[in-house]
Amino acid sequence: MATSRAHLTVVEFCEEVGIGRSTFYDWRTKDRAPRCIKLPNGELRIRRTEYERWLDALEERAA
Repeated sequence: MATSRAHLTVVEFCEEVGIGRSTFYDWRTKDRAPRCIKLPNGELRIRRTEYERWLDALEERAA
């Protein structure tokens, strides 16, 4: 398995979670997506640590 990068693009996040980009942006509007970094060019990145925190929070809610 390849080494994980520190940041995910929106496309990479969507592939890992198995959702479409429109779903990601819908979740983002509803504050259900992980926190993002907005780059000067407008692109978004998700810290791998934030992604893991977000997944952990979902697991706790499901318990």
